[in-house]
Amino acid sequence: MLDESLLDTPEALSEADRRGLLRGAAEAGARVRTAARHAAEAGVNDLKPDGRPRAVLIAGPGAAAICAADLLGTLAGPGSPVIRLAPTGVAPAAGALRWELPGWAGSVDLLLITTPDGTEPGLSLLADAAYRRGCTVVAVAPARTPLTEAVEGAHGLFVPMATAPYEQDEQEIAASAPGVLWALLTPLLALLDRTGLVTAPPEAVEKIADRLDHIAERCGPAIATYSNPAKTLAAELADALPVVWTEGVSAGPAGRRFAAALAELSGRPAVVAELPEALAAHSALLAGPLAASADPDDFFRDRVEEAPALHARVVLLRDRPIEGLTAAPAARDLALSHDTPISELEPEPGGELETLAELIAITDFAAVYLALASGA
Repeated sequence: MLDESLLDTPEALSEADRRGLLRGAAEAGARVRTAARHAAEAGVNDLKPDGRPRAVLIAGPGAAAICAADLLGTLAGPGSPVIRLAPTGVAPAAGALRWELPGWAGSVDLLLITTPDGTEPGLSLLADAAYRRGCTVVAVAPARTPLTEAVEGAHGLFVPMATAPYEQDEQEIAASAPGVLWALLTPLLALLDRTGLVTAPPEAVEKIADRLDHIAERCGPAIATYSNPAKTLAAELADALPVVWTEGVSAGPAGRRFAAALAELSGRPAVVAELPEALAAHSALLAGPLAASADPDDFFRDRVEEAPALHARVVLLRDRPIEGLTAAPAARDLALSHDTPISELEPEPGGELETLAELIAITDFAAVYLALASGA
């Protein structure tokens, strides 16, 4: 059950936030600036690549690496394929994970390693294998970890991950924790800007940080629910199954990131799909037992002892203007025809990276509020 009263009690939120999630969300803009500085100090801005890599391979554990690969693949488009190397192993523990290069990987390919840990032997072995194949290796990870030495041994480029002082004492950082994604992604944006795969010059990265700061002001714990889009979304998703629909190129990765954060931070399931295909994919879901109109008032349910039934709620994330070609009206009609409530988020005008940052930041805050108010 969601304790909605806690959402408007900053002191209680702070006391419940034992993992520092709210602080991480509020510091996302600062994390981007620190990560950009680390990248510059490592020499990323001075690189002069001979040309675009044939393929960009991304390896790393958890939701942050998955989201980074998703975002970079979306931003790069068809110019060079961005391929995530999924790990294998008997457990998600750092020592059990292993990564393998594709058989075709060679000197014209780029390997990016991203991890908030840096102790994974499998990543060190991967860096060594990439060196033997002639791949260029770049890693973003905490400093003074075994991966640092492995990348240096592979004659690669190592960028220290931007971490906060309080995180250094944590045994384990959640891969979906706000701030981790930006700490890993920002140096990679700067690197791929130098290769010409994405457009992310220093001024664009600064705009990302500014937009994240703006969202932190709008969505912070001191802002009341009625004027706080993240708290409002969290309250709307209480006892609901989030059905996340996205429209627009950048909104897709943001929606998938939201679903991953809901699962890891608050233990809540969510389904996600892109419009217009989502309308066919989820039509039966909205008409089935999870629909809001299904058994709206079960007379025999114990109102005290039994939790309310889980019903779907559509969350529509958009990154394109309403006056453009859009499936949003059809999405609203489908949801309302099944008495399914709908929440909508559309970023303020700006560049692609800014609007993407805004969607991720608001949904990150919402996932954190859900986690804290539900006692996860």
